[in-house]
Amino acid sequence: MLRVLAVDDEKPLLEELLYLLRSDPRVLSAEGASDATEALRRVTRALESGPDGADGIDVVFLDIHMAGLTGLDIARLLAGFAQPPLIVFVTAHEGFAVQAFDLKAVDYVLKPVRPQRLAEAVRRACAQLGRAEEAPVAAEPAGPSAVVPPRRPAAEVTVADRAPEQIAVELGGVTRFVAIADIAYVEAQGDYARLHTDEGSHLVRIPVSTLEERWAARGFVRIHRRHLVALSRIDEIRLDAGTTSVRVGAAELQVSRRHARELRDLLMRQATG
Repeated sequence: MLRVLAVDDEKPLLEELLYLLRSDPRVLSAEGASDATEALRRVTRALESGPDGADGIDVVFLDIHMAGLTGLDIARLLAGFAQPPLIVFVTAHEGFAVQAFDLKAVDYVLKPVRPQRLAEAVRRACAQLGRAEEAPVAAEPAGPSAVVPPRRPAAEVTVADRAPEQIAVELGGVTRFVAIADIAYVEAQGDYARLHTDEGSHLVRIPVSTLEERWAARGFVRIHRRHLVALSRIDEIRLDAGTTSVRVGAAELQVSRRHARELRDLLMRQATG
């Protein structure tokens, strides 16, 4: 079971987060800190007491925007310890995901926090620490012949089980469904992928390599370790001093050498087909 510290300088949000964490049977204890100074004091005390000490902390749930030191600043400081606690960022801003995962965050939860999404973050922390992961699932009584399917993480169901013509994206607790046909290219951002459309971009927690497999039949091709592009959205391909790039709308994307020949062949076949 997890020993948790939640950090947020907005008291109502901190109290709500603590309530949700304490409601999870995989959480042994959940304490709160309302600023960076208090958070660092508690973590330092926990580290001094040792992993099995009475003040031990396994996971810190960190807000990013706080007065004084930000959650990212705190995470950087904790990374300097020999055995720091795991970090889960809880924020209203999706734009810090890359920095968060560069800091080895276990998860990145957007506000307002949904109980299912927070439960998934707890599951990931348990898995990383090698703790028991399964939490009881409330369900209606089943008859003697009923078969109850295994529970799957909410985030997995959201992305994978949606109709194949769309993909679910979340922003501030609101789920939208984006047509795959509207996506021009995909950019890798750590464990996330950013989907670029004509109207803007959306962040989803799914690796680019997975989207590459799923969307190959829809005309998406890998052009670089960071980019997956819809062939139909490529406006031009450029060769300059041995380097290859493509223009997709206003964006110019580099093509790696290992993908350049395949991309040129695909574009030629598309043009002559």
